[in-house]
Amino acid sequence: MDEAMSRRLLMLCACAAMSGAALAQTMADPTQPPPELLRLQATGPDAAPAIVKGPQLQSVLTGTRGRQVAVIDGQTVPLGEKFNGATLIKVGKNQVVLKNGREQQVLTLFPEVEADAKNAAHKR
Repeated sequence: MDEAMSRRLLMLCACAAMSGAALAQTMADPTQPPPELLRLQATGPDAAPAIVKGPQLQSVLTGTRGRQVAVIDGQTVPLGEKFNGATLIKVGKNQVVLKNGREQQVLTLFPEVEADAKNAAHKR
């Protein structure tokens, strides 16, 4: 075998070894709540998981050139586009608004935390 062929073979083996190591690593889902929030929910007084009805807002993305996008149930929805027949009409810092005819639906990031805060405020 000539020297060039040996180098190629060695490079191919190195690439194969590195790709195997990369596949073995698991990546965290960036749309999931932070671990601290999950722990707080699990150890709270009402440790039963909250039942979520309807679509869930998972992320809000705003670009430097004014582009606004929401991730709803794993689907990327740009401002003005449709999600399940409803149009995304507003993208805020922690919430979005979907409009279907005359009906509007507000989706909030971490709705169970917001509900807990409202309940705590009412108890005072």
